[in-house]
Amino acid sequence: MIANHDPKAIDRIAVGVLGLLAVVAALTFRDYGLGWDDYTHSQYAELLLSFYTSGFKDQRAFSFINLYYYGGGFDVAALLLSKALPFGLFETRRLLGAVVGLIGLFTTWRLARRIGGPFAGLIALTLLATCPLYVGHVFINAKDAPFAVAMVVFLLGLVRALEEYPRPSPATMLILGLGFGLSIGSRIMSGFGVLTAVAATGLLFIVEARTLGASDAAKRMGRLWLMLVPAAILAYVVMGVVWPWAVIDPTNPIKAIGYFAHFFEKPWQELFEGVPIEPPDMPRRYVLVLMGLKLPEIMLALGICGVGGLLVAALRPGDARQRTVWFSVALAALLPVAITVITRPAMYNGIRHFVFVMPPLAIAGGLASAWIERRAIRLGKTVATLCAGLFLVGIASPIIEMMRLHPYEYVHFNRIAGGIRGAHGRYMLDYWGLAFKQAAWSMLAKLGEEGAKPPPGRKWKVAVCGPHPPAKFALGDDFEPTWDPKGADFALMIGEFYCARLDAPLLAEIDREGLIFARAYDLRGKTIEQLFTRPPVTAN
Repeated sequence: MIANHDPKAIDRIAVGVLGLLAVVAALTFRDYGLGWDDYTHSQYAELLLSFYTSGFKDQRAFSFINLYYYGGGFDVAALLLSKALPFGLFETRRLLGAVVGLIGLFTTWRLARRIGGPFAGLIALTLLATCPLYVGHVFINAKDAPFAVAMVVFLLGLVRALEEYPRPSPATMLILGLGFGLSIGSRIMSGFGVLTAVAATGLLFIVEARTLGASDAAKRMGRLWLMLVPAAILAYVVMGVVWPWAVIDPTNPIKAIGYFAHFFEKPWQELFEGVPIEPPDMPRRYVLVLMGLKLPEIMLALGICGVGGLLVAALRPGDARQRTVWFSVALAALLPVAITVITRPAMYNGIRHFVFVMPPLAIAGGLASAWIERRAIRLGKTVATLCAGLFLVGIASPIIEMMRLHPYEYVHFNRIAGGIRGAHGRYMLDYWGLAFKQAAWSMLAKLGEEGAKPPPGRKWKVAVCGPHPPAKFALGDDFEPTWDPKGADFALMIGEFYCARLDAPLLAEIDREGLIFARAYDLRGKTIEQLFTRPPVTAN
């Protein structure tokens, strides 16, 4: 079995997996359409760049919608890269997302390998690479995916610091500072990482206090915290670069926490268990249910076993540093979910806000898999072969589904949910409207075959149920999006429950597995009164 092979051979397989994923990303990054956030994030990038190039005088970025409550490092990097690469801005954003995603995969592999050996690293890499939630979002999500990668870099730094305790190396301090600076500079939710670090070092102190005495344990812990000062300074500088609003007033990060502690948008409704519910009213089970239905079964099983096993191992007598390493990985996967269930914040957009939990969950799964494989080998070749076969079947399922769903991998539901067909009518699918790209292009092709031209003196009016900027970008300058279907020439509709099915000729229909993701209608000569089955936003 592979666990008995040369570690270098296993590492070569892991490198091969990463290389294959890079090739796939290079071939497919242009396939992904725009979502609700892409256009506003590109505007935010322009404003942030203007802030820097104006010598910090142009501060329009710090009053732009609510985006100044987030870091804009990814957005600015994409904007700068688009000026150097032979791609448009939005294609560059997709390419950069793929690169960031590969960095997350690499870091997950190296961290799992560091803790559990080459086999654990390979399995963790495979679990994350076949997780549609992670794969789908790295291409399309400028907030949650970069944040997830920054958080696993931070976790790598934390694990290294615990292993090298009480004198972590300068390289470890560099990784820790960069990881924390990038994570808090992306989202204030990096506080979960701080809680993990505090809990892990707290456990370390308790264990050492029992063996060395409280005084010696306190001295060793004090030495660590003193050495963390340079890392903290680096983190603050990095945070300031990618999230300048956070440092123009030192209290701004606290203001961001207060802002996100309350639901900050006009309430809309999303489907959960077949019922339209406003985000502030989502039940506590929201995240647990959707994780159970959206993650691949093999990742769920191994991840849960891994987290449980790590917690048990952390509470058993043994090497203090090793116990705290196990504890930190378990908490990184468990703590955000547990706190969310307890506090019940506003929840929406599936579980995109929990993409950052996927890398530590994959690491826990890799460690569990290595443990299972070692024991299976002791039981004989037949048992080991059966375990390997089950794992291959487990990862084949999400791979096949991602190929079927491409480029909408993020909508994936597992076989427990009955796939996307079982989830249809119960949960949200293409809530970001990515299918508008394909629908618009199909619509343009039809109009091109007709030789149709906009009416003299005006643009074509297209009624849009869904995100308007992606529709505008995909259709081009001859079209003017509107929410009002009266007098519209065409309609572009995402396939969610709040968009009506219109009584008009179809120009395009985008589907996956028989489910409609988007439709384009010809409204010329038609009178349509309403785009919606229900108002998309409820008045406050």
